Amino acid sequence: MSLRARILADLKDAMRARDNVKVSTLRLIQAAIKDRDIAARTEDRCEGCDVQEIQALLQKLLKQREESAATYEQAGRLDLAEREREEVGILRTYLPEPMKLTEIAEAAKTVVSELGACGLKDMGRCMAALKKRYTGRMDFSKAGQEVKTLLQG
Repeated sequence: MSLRARILADLKDAMRARDNVKVSTLRLIQAAIKDRDIAARTEDRCEGCDVQEIQALLQKLLKQREESAATYEQAGRLDLAEREREEVGILRTYLPEPMKLTEIAEAAKTVVSELGACGLKDMGRCMAALKKRYTGRMDFSKAGQEVKTLLQG
């Protein structure tokens, strides 16, 4: 079952179960995917966005929810923070298992050596290669720190 079909099936199930948080989260995902499909059509890609683009989109939504939850907690709005965390849990079910720090470090080391990167000027190329290979699985802020450390040292 494709990722799109799984999201749609889960939305229907959540609607039947009257799970309001899951319904709103899945509708948000579908709206974001539809926006990305429209953008893809303007780029002359009739088939819309692919699985990697959907995973990148989900990862972006996940990061937004985590940041919002932290902001709500700092403001003392634990009820809103809890809802954001529920949405984070729902979003995580559609992403592959995230990479551990050791795996990120190993992947960064591999890409740096494969590209023959030797300075910070090569950071963009390294990050582009990592994004192409590990979209949806890797935390790119941690990967960026790792690549920067490798290129400086």
